[in-house]
Amino acid sequence: MTELHDLTALEQGAAVRRREVSPVELVDHYLDRVDRLSDEVGAFVTVTGDLARGQARLAEARAGEGGPLFGVPTAVKDLNLTAGIRTTFGAKVMADFVPDVSDEVVLRLERAGTISLGKTNTPEFGSPCYTEPDVAPPARTPWDLTRMAGGSSGGAGAAVAAGLVPVAQGSDGGGSIRIPASCCGLVGFKPSRGRVSGSPVHGDPIGLGTAGPLARTVRDAAALLDVIAGPAVGDPFWAAPLPADQTFLGWCDREPGRLRVARFDDPVIADAAINPECLAGYEATSRLLEDLGHDVEDVDMPLAPDATRVFETCWSVLTALAEVPPGREGDLRPLTRWLIERGRKVSGPEFGLALGEIRRIAARALRHLAAYDVVLTPTLAQPPLPVGAIRDDADPARDFQNQKEFTPFTSAWNVTGMPAVSLPLHRTADGLPVGVMLAGRPGEDAPLLALAAQVEAAAPWLDRHPPCW
Repeated sequence: MTELHDLTALEQGAAVRRREVSPVELVDHYLDRVDRLSDEVGAFVTVTGDLARGQARLAEARAGEGGPLFGVPTAVKDLNLTAGIRTTFGAKVMADFVPDVSDEVVLRLERAGTISLGKTNTPEFGSPCYTEPDVAPPARTPWDLTRMAGGSSGGAGAAVAAGLVPVAQGSDGGGSIRIPASCCGLVGFKPSRGRVSGSPVHGDPIGLGTAGPLARTVRDAAALLDVIAGPAVGDPFWAAPLPADQTFLGWCDREPGRLRVARFDDPVIADAAINPECLAGYEATSRLLEDLGHDVEDVDMPLAPDATRVFETCWSVLTALAEVPPGREGDLRPLTRWLIERGRKVSGPEFGLALGEIRRIAARALRHLAAYDVVLTPTLAQPPLPVGAIRDDADPARDFQNQKEFTPFTSAWNVTGMPAVSLPLHRTADGLPVGVMLAGRPGEDAPLLALAAQVEAAAPWLDRHPPCW
């Protein structure tokens, strides 16, 4: 028997428009699942059930008026400001913080008629690639509850993979959408730099981070991108919008044409061993792309070795920009304190030089890849690891190194600003999900989605469900 959560986000939106199901039914269905399963998978920090039911009743009165995701439940990452709703940034020191403004991303989700069920789990200030905060249970992949959901959008990934919402917003400054997508068997799309507004905070002066979708299908991800994409006045980075008669969802129905695909499996930011299962997924995807008519060529790793040093400098400074309540730094996690200390040791001129160098590194990589339409790599170096395997409170430097060895590919495309997507194209022998990553030219999010949809049609994954489904 088909349950409501078996339907994709777009199928749910279509059912709302046809008045076959009401937003109230959807919200009640998902809130019941949240109540039963959220703590088990570490999905939500804060659940806003009463608010969601009120929004659902308002949406029910307007059913048939909205766009593809009108009346569909979703959730907001706990790094994003949400007016009147507790927003902890994954930090015990911010456990009681309630902002009086919402991020532009949150406002766009509301204007599109999606209904947030609450705030999804994230690690402290979104820094680690695992989600094990003090304010909520650790985020676990629903495919094996002993293993991590990844981070920093781990709660969003766990929520979508466990059927607690059909689609969710995440954010990605070094892989934080694509890492949970790989760990949880989802589509995770990092848009191009400037595609999604960071207003009103604009807290990333480097341009590494952006919001984006986590979803079960490419089309669901594209539909959410249509909702959140677009600049706001004052944005420091702008990606050219699609023509008025086009949507990212519409591009999923286009043939991508014959593409030149560059591929490499050399780790970018750490000398990490790549698990054979991750390489198997990468090789199988290479063959699939060739079978689809694309030209796949091996290339040298496009980022220079000094990129790691520069990225670490910038990442430390970004962590040091976190607004910690006075006198509360001692309550931060050891990793956060270590990164803040590193960031504060960077002088203004040193940061300026690092910022200039990261731009030059990105430009050289883009020139290196200029002849290609798409780049193929593994998403991660390993399948999802056991909860706690990366974290090392006694040695934050070791913790940070563990993270680099787990995620040696994802941050490359944050540096270059290219769009990138992790697709759930492989499974280990014991059923763990393994993502494979495709990156497109800067600003060409739509053609990348067209290719991702073609790959999904050739190797569908929607019928794969974790045990808790």
